[in-house]
Order: sequence, then C-alpha cells, then structure tokens
Amino acid sequence: MMINEIKKRRTFAIISHPDAGKTTLTEKFLLYGGAINQAGSVKGKATAKHAVSDWMDIEKERGISVTSSVLQFQYGGCCINILDTPGHQDFSEDTYRTLMAADSAVMVIDASKGVEAQTRKLFKVCAMRHIPIFTFINKMDREARDTFELLDEIEQELGIPTCPVNWPIGSGKQFAGVYDRAGKKIELFEDTMKGTRMGTVKEVELDSPEASSYVSEEALELLKEEVELLDGASAAFDQEEVDAGQLSPVFFGSALMNFGVETFLNHFLSMTSSPLPRMSDQGLVDPMEEKDFSAFVFKIQANMNKAHRDRIAFMRICSGEFEAGMDAWHVQGGKKVRLSQPQQMMASERKMIDKAYGGDIIGIFDPGIFSIGDTLTSSDKKFAYEGIPTFAPEHFARVRQVNTMKRKQFIKGINQIAQEGAIQIFQEFNTGMEEIIVGVVGVLQFDVLKYRLNHEYNVEIILENLPYEYIRWIENPEINLEELRGTSDMKKVKDLKGRPLLLFINSWSIGMTLERNEGLVLSEFGKS
Repeated sequence: MMINEIKKRRTFAIISHPDAGKTTLTEKFLLYGGAINQAGSVKGKATAKHAVSDWMDIEKERGISVTSSVLQFQYGGCCINILDTPGHQDFSEDTYRTLMAADSAVMVIDASKGVEAQTRKLFKVCAMRHIPIFTFINKMDREARDTFELLDEIEQELGIPTCPVNWPIGSGKQFAGVYDRAGKKIELFEDTMKGTRMGTVKEVELDSPEASSYVSEEALELLKEEVELLDGASAAFDQEEVDAGQLSPVFFGSALMNFGVETFLNHFLSMTSSPLPRMSDQGLVDPMEEKDFSAFVFKIQANMNKAHRDRIAFMRICSGEFEAGMDAWHVQGGKKVRLSQPQQMMASERKMIDKAYGGDIIGIFDPGIFSIGDTLTSSDKKFAYEGIPTFAPEHFARVRQVNTMKRKQFIKGINQIAQEGAIQIFQEFNTGMEEIIVGVVGVLQFDVLKYRLNHEYNVEIILENLPYEYIRWIENPEINLEELRGTSDMKKVKDLKGRPLLLFINSWSIGMTLERNEGLVLSEFGKS
C-alpha cells in the first residue's frame, strides 16, 4: 500500500524569468486536476480573482510571486505536488532551496523573448543537481521568434540538447495549433475560454485532406519542411538522458488561452518518475527501499495566515509514511519531536491531513525549533540529509526603528523573517542588538522586509543602504577579532549565532586582509 502511494507521487518545481507565464500555467494544471474551478488573473483590477499561488498581500499588489507556494492535486492516477517559485531574481535564493525539494523542473520560456537572465541562473541550479528539465515555450498566441532560433538559443545558452515533442504551426494571429511528432497528428488551436478548462482539442492527420480545411496550404507546406528538417537535425527522444538532466523535451502552447497544457501534462507524467533517492551522510536513501519516515525542511514561513500568527515548516518527505501527531527524531536538535498540525497547502488555503507519503510536501507547525536544512526521521539510523547552501548576501542596509517603544515586536519580527531564510541579520561587533544590519541577495527583499514588519508586526523601519558588497565568514575560531588588522573599507560584524564576519566594499580588500593576518581563513558561504 505505502509503496503504491509513493509510486503515484510526482513532485516538480516550475521555474522561469518574470512574466513568462509560469503562474498562469500552474493555474491551468490545477484546473485540469479539478483543484480549482476558475483561474485567477495574475494581474488585474482590484476586484479580480488573484492567482491561487500568489498569497502574500505584496504579491497581489505587484502581480509578482515573491515566495514559493506548494500546491497539490490529483490527475491521471498521479498525486502531483507543484512547487511554484518566485520568478523575480531578487528572490532566487528561495527558488534555489525549493529546487532541492523537487524531483524535476518545468522551465517556462516566453516565445517572443527566449532565454532570459533569470532562466539561465535557475537552469544552472537544476544542472548542478542533474534533475530532469522539461521546457514549455509559452505565449504562442502572440508573435513569436523563429522556432529553430529559440531551440538553438536554449541549447547554446543552457548547454542542453532539446527534443521537441510537438511543433508549432505559426504564431500570433496565425497560430493554428501544434503538430504531435510521435502521433503524426495536428492538434488544432481554437480560442478557448481563458479561465476554464472548456474547449476541445481537435486532432487531424497531417496528410489527410481534412488538414487543409483547417490550416492554410502555405502553413502546411512550411510545417512539412520544418518537420523534415527537425527529424534530421534534432536530438532523438531518450528517456535515460531526460532522467539524467541531459536532454530537455520541449512543448509549445499558450497557458493563457489554455492550449497545449493538457497535452504537456500527459506527456510530462509519462516521462517523469516516482520520488527519487536522496543523498544523506549515510549514503543514498531510496524511498522504494527505506520503510521508515524521513524528511527535510526546505522552507519556513511565518504568518501565512494573519488569524493564526504561526510558523509553518515545509518538509519534503523523502521516504516512508507520515502520520499526523507522530514522533520523529530531529537530527540537528538531537531530540524527539511531535509533528503536529500537519497540513497540505493550496497556497494560503490549508487542509489538515492524516497521512502523507514519500514525495509529498507537507507543512508542520513550528514552535521555533526548526531551521532550513533540518532532517527528521523515525529510523534508528538517525541519518542527516545533505545541507541546503546559504547564499552570500550582495546588498546590505542598516535598520532603524521609527518607534523605539516597539523594540520587542521589532526584534521578534526581524528574527522570524530571518529564520525563513529571506534575509540575513548581522549585528555590529561589540554593540549588541542596538545596531542591526540586514543582508539580502536581491534589493526587492528590502521592500518585502519593510512591508512585512509593518503589516505583520506593526513596526515601521527606516533602511539606510550600506556600501558593502562582499561578505566573508571567519573559519578559524581562535582569531581575536579585536586584534584583526583589516582595511579602511572593512566592517566587523557577527551573525545570529555569534559567528564573526567581515564586510568589504572592495574585493581587493579581502586579499589584503588575508595578507595582513597570517593564518586567517575566510569563507564565502555560511554553514546553516
């Protein structure tokens, strides 16, 4: 029973540059799974229904995703867990962590823009983890770039061969549909009802007389030429290469117009596998062999629901069966903990659950004991899954309260947001918590911090930008920070765990500081 449930699971992340249509595609998946009845517009009037996966107020106001959402639905005999990630580069660290919890990734590309900056960055993380990547080239109902050019760009920029599963017939107003290469059929595009799953896909054989009554002779001739060229030039489909992240199957469609989404979903489920083994400090843990429950925390989110004022630790279950209220060993904490109030999410909507299985993503009430990267297990072996990297901040600001009487709320709020991994907090060396410096990977995180402290903790802050661009952790504990000889642009700080760090304005100052302090060892990454 348990193994059958695990085999049904598919867990994937959706990645893209902002505005490529990722959130719209996610919503259409949910429509086909029957999880929602009507898709919400991502941007729109104040009265419009907002996209299900964008739950934070600031997201609704700006029309961008700034946190990762977890969505689960049933389709085609599978239980699908979608990790919808922020597209904006300033929130890429959240996306990196989310990719650690996924078994495969769907990369959404805008047909008129091709590979964009954020796509490259996210792709590298997928490649580093060797996870299968599926490409959905979106917005074919608008004017698109030459299809061969798009594929060339993906292959050149991302360094991965592509295998088109279907092929577009025109774009924009001339978009007639797609050609299914394996079935040798044309799937015709009709302007469907955008917000619903209505609209049928009509299929006709490429060589049938019927085809010319739907597609112009000129378009048919061009399609035949392109398919012939494609058969000779593109990589053949190879499931092993897809599994190894060395070949990306490509699909074309329009998420907004609801065309090509169901075809993609069906192919995707047939080409992806059940939950994959995960590396731990005791070797690979295979969900098909390991009977005991094990999971790792990849995200912590406070105040998802203002009425609850709580913290949720998101876990990827890697093996076994989870039961509500069960006890598990918290490896990093060195003690048993009760896993209470287990829930599955539809963005900010919650559903209490009794059971979950390897491959599932669940949220657990966190009384403040979990950190990102923590392992939980019911196994006697007490292994730990490999850690999740902490990225060095690139922007720094000093934080000041407007009302010093709200010190308690301020300290609580800034610490909770830091524990989620969205920001990193540093204290001035020798001054305690009076002086707080915040480091972020992207500057938009400063806006989110300001917004959340105000709306969730009723605290107003002023941010004073600092000129530092480089941060280094001090690896050798015996170094006396008082006696450390640095440069004029260097600042001594410590992190939340009291570990000493150095901030620099110029990169050359790092080398100079190392020269002036014999034996000093500096690191670019903090250990979680």
